[in-house]
Parts: sequence; structure tokens; C-alpha cells
Amino acid sequence: MDYIVGYTADDRGRDAVSLAVALARRQGATLNLVMVMPEHSPFNAVYPPERGFESILSAQLQEWLAEGLGLIPDDVTARAHVISADSQAGGLIDAAADSGASLIVIGASSRGLRKRFNVGSVAGTLLHASPVPVALAPQGYRRLDPITRLTCAVGTRAGADAVIAVAVDSAARRGLPLRLVSLVALDPATGTDGGADAAAVEAAHEHANTRLAEAAASLAAGGQVSVEVVEGATVEEAIGALAWDEGEILLVGSSRLAQHSRLFLGATANKILRALTVPMVVVPRSYTFFEDQPSHQERSTATRSEAGEGTDAQPTEVK
Repeated sequence: MDYIVGYTADDRGRDAVSLAVALARRQGATLNLVMVMPEHSPFNAVYPPERGFESILSAQLQEWLAEGLGLIPDDVTARAHVISADSQAGGLIDAAADSGASLIVIGASSRGLRKRFNVGSVAGTLLHASPVPVALAPQGYRRLDPITRLTCAVGTRAGADAVIAVAVDSAARRGLPLRLVSLVALDPATGTDGGADAAAVEAAHEHANTRLAEAAASLAAGGQVSVEVVEGATVEEAIGALAWDEGEILLVGSSRLAQHSRLFLGATANKILRALTVPMVVVPRSYTFFEDQPSHQERSTATRSEAGEGTDAQPTEVK
């Protein structure tokens, strides 16, 4: 399978590459580093036709992509592409659609605190429009070793079962232990931001200890699955109360307001993101995980036969 990595020639791009490598090593995925060249620029008229601005920019992007490929260990297959698009987010979505990629990986905005997220314009657009899951690397993420555990945050609203199914499938494919977490003080059954009374909290505990446990048993019989209940007056407090492995990732579902098979990051997920210190993967509503994707071998054959064709994608190197 293929992952699209939104690469930039800065620390944010390095964060994205590091997370993509960690994920790929558990899945045997091929990384496609992508840099987006604007389709239209006011500088085009400044340069002579034989040395147009697009040509100069493309050469620079190719150079940066070559540097990005140098960050990837030899045991991970990677390619690099310069594509043309109206926006960086749109270009990454187009690249994912064209390649049949199952994931888009990006880094947090450089304005955030170290090991915290600050969602910039590119991430914001992807988190409200992508048809495939988006993985977000926190600032300063440099771990290249394989992911060690997957945590899935779930609630009682419609769609929770689908997120659990995605988490179970992902954990099984990667041979990872899975932790199902209910943030009880923030669950829709208990109110928001500490407004729950004791009875509501008790009901949330009962839900977490029965419904989630049943889901874990039925969806991952024999697997390494644990259930954890966390209370907090705020989302940030609840997230802070959780113990996180260094090699862990958190999986959350898209808001119920999202269109079918599209992302929309809800208010609770936004608060989780602000307090999180590990990578987070957001899954589109009604997303069918990997089953409907063509096999890696099928896509590899197509990629080899089409290499170099077309005007949008320009492979730089294959490792």
C-alpha cells in the first residue's frame, strides 16, 4: 500500500517523514513524498520563457525532495513527486486519489509548542476534506522505529463501532496491541467539560466496561486488546491523565457532521489534538479500511508501467 507524505523542506516536513517511516515499517508501505507547485504564479511573467518561474521552482522542489528521500532508511521504499495544484492540501488529496493511497501524513504547524500540535491551514483543510485518513505528526517527532501500540478514542454516538472496527483491523494488520479509551467526562452521555453528575459518570463507566469490552472481544478475539476509562473536567485533563507509550498513535473518528467518506474534525477531537503528545490519525466517516484498496503488488505493477508518464507527477528517485 502507498502513503502520501506532505513534505516541506523544514522541521515540519521532517516530522512527517519520521512518522511515515514509523508507520510504513509496520505495514510494508511505500512512501510517496509530495511537494506541490502552484499552478499559477504572478512570477511567471517576470522570467523569460526559456527559464520560466515554474521551471526554476520545479528544480528547487526536486532538490528539496532529494533531501527528503535522504531522511528515509534503506529498508523503506520511497519515491518523490512534484505535482501542480491550486493548493497544497488539494494537491495532496489529488495525489492520494491518483495513487490509491490509504493515508496522508503531514507535520504540525511550526508555530506549535514542541511535541504539541498547532493545526495550520494545510492540516485544517485536509481535516475537513480528505477522503482518506490523515496522520498528524506532533512538532519535533523524530521516532523512526515501528509503532508499538494503537489507542482508539471512542464514545457512544453513531459511528463509534465503525471507528473501533478500523482500529481493530489496523492493529491486526500491524500486529499491534490495541487500547480502547473512553473519555467519560466528555462523552455525549455525560455532558461536556465537567458538566456530568455522578449518575451520568457511573453510566459512562458501565458503558465503557461493557460495550467497549464486548466490541474488543468480538472484533479481536485472541488479540491484545485493553479497555481504559478516563475521567477529566476537560478534554485536555482527560488526555493528560492517560499514559502514552513513546511509539504510540491515537486514532479518532471524524465528526458526525462530516459528509459521507469525508473528514470533519469535531470540537472534542480538536481539544484532544491540542493536548496530545503522540501522533494522531483521523478517519473519515464511513471509511472502509484497506479492504477496498488494491493490493500493493497490483499498484506496484501499475506504478512501474506508468513511471514517468503524465505532466503532474515527476518521480525524483526510488529507494
